[in-house]
Amino acid sequence: MTHVLAVDYFWGVDEDTFEEPILELERRVESLSGMGDDVATQRKRAQLEAELQAARAKVFSSLTPWQKTLVARHPRRPFTLDYIRYLVEGFVEIHGDRRYADDPAIVCGMAQYHGAPVLVVGHQKGAETEENIRRNFGMGKPEGFRKAIRLFELADRFGIPVVTLVDTPGAYPGAEAEERGVAEAIARAIMVMCRIRVPIVTVITGEGGSGGALAIAAGDIVIALENAVYSVITPEGCASILWHDGTKGDEAASSMRMTARELKDFGIVDEVVP
Repeated sequence: MTHVLAVDYFWGVDEDTFEEPILELERRVESLSGMGDDVATQRKRAQLEAELQAARAKVFSSLTPWQKTLVARHPRRPFTLDYIRYLVEGFVEIHGDRRYADDPAIVCGMAQYHGAPVLVVGHQKGAETEENIRRNFGMGKPEGFRKAIRLFELADRFGIPVVTLVDTPGAYPGAEAEERGVAEAIARAIMVMCRIRVPIVTVITGEGGSGGALAIAAGDIVIALENAVYSVITPEGCASILWHDGTKGDEAASSMRMTARELKDFGIVDEVVP
């Protein structure tokens, strides 16, 4: 991971600097390119690359909860469509809730996983600004959750297992979402996931935030990636409520016990993937 940005959708927190030692070593390695392949240069490059590997291991093995939150939000982390591209075959995306519209923030579709049919449902952010705006930063609207419900029920009818990929700061909080019943849609999605008979595997791939995450996270097995986070609210939102200061997200992140390992200890997730 390079150039971790403290991307926050509400508070505009400044960039964190914990990766600076890694970035400095990367710059030094890059400066050696084009300087020839003599023995001295090769030896220097090998030494710097070894230092770089050691620095990465040291930095990422001792991240604070806040730093893990920043990593979980990294715009270059894989998103649902990336996992779909590499893990399943024959993916056919299904659009719309048959009530209002389609929601690009939530991707749903059928595919084959090792030759077996599977339904994949996940939040989709964008790597670039334009795509992120189109995907609403991965924040689902009522029609997105109702689309997921439609597919959950379809999978249940045909006996197809479900995989959900969670990566969202939360459900979209705008007035139009409230007007279209976002709370009811989230509650019904959770209810349907609890009722259907097919197995559900949920994977927290990045940021699992609030009801927007819970709406597709009521799995039989819940897995979290090592640097994923999962909580009822963003750290900044928590800090704004408790301390009336949204910039104290780092303090809130430590208090909320929201990292993958902590969640495993509490029994909230079943497995942590390195």
